[in-house]
Amino acid sequence: MTRISQFSTADAGFVVIGRNEGARLALCIASVMRATDKIIYVDSGSTDDSLDLVRSKGIRTIELNPSQPFTAARARNAGAAWLEENYPGLAFIHFIDGDCELVDGWLARAIEQMEAESDLGVVCGRRRERNPNASPYNRLCDFEWNTPIGVADTCGGDALFRASAFRAAGGFSAELIAGEEPDLCQRVRAAGWRIRRMDQEMTVHDAGMTRFAQWWQRNRRSGYATAEALTRRGAKNPRIWREVLSNVLWALPVAWPFWPLLWLRICARKGPFVASYLTLGKLPHLQGQVDYWRSRRVLIEYK
Repeated sequence: MTRISQFSTADAGFVVIGRNEGARLALCIASVMRATDKIIYVDSGSTDDSLDLVRSKGIRTIELNPSQPFTAARARNAGAAWLEENYPGLAFIHFIDGDCELVDGWLARAIEQMEAESDLGVVCGRRRERNPNASPYNRLCDFEWNTPIGVADTCGGDALFRASAFRAAGGFSAELIAGEEPDLCQRVRAAGWRIRRMDQEMTVHDAGMTRFAQWWQRNRRSGYATAEALTRRGAKNPRIWREVLSNVLWALPVAWPFWPLLWLRICARKGPFVASYLTLGKLPHLQGQVDYWRSRRVLIEYK
């Protein structure tokens, strides 16, 4: 007997967020328009032609008020609220960053997975880097995106949420400048939902990192998010304590002579290329943690 699907791609709306993404945003919007017409674009203070570009496609936009700090979490919440107000009863909300291109067919496969497992609150797939060989920093991003397949603890910025699960978890914490996805996903799981990383192509990301300083800033932001995660979720997640302490201990000058031991340990699991940058990354990670502990709440951008 042929199973009748309860949902289709018409039951999903997209929240696209961006800030000065230029040509990347054009690719993103075009790819999302091939999947659905339920789209809202949320802009965080762009000074390029992002808003004009999106409006020229007939897509509604939201400009965040600059009187409050810009964050991806705040932008996603604003987009989700708009979708739920304008499309009451919408079953799914898909978030995608403006520097990503949606893979054709992904949305339908993600919805099929949601339908097959009624307790799934979030599904995500493989995010790939557009030009991994353009720089070592892009290659590192492509490695980072390749997360384990199956039931997961968290997702990234591109993911399909069941709208009811998103509401039950209270949405993103708008004040977080980074690490907002694992923060939300912990609450999604606490509300009784599961998260699945599918073995499917989902999006193509364009990091555009060609300079060491960009890589450093991105890792500094990650360190900031880790320190904030310790404050918010450390009591329930010992792994965060280990990560914070590791950054502190290995970044101290007294530990530098022992870096070859750390490098060898990482190399055995992830290879020499990744091991080199993860070892060096202890320094910007600690800088980001110190930024948080000094209460320096600033948007840390790497582009």
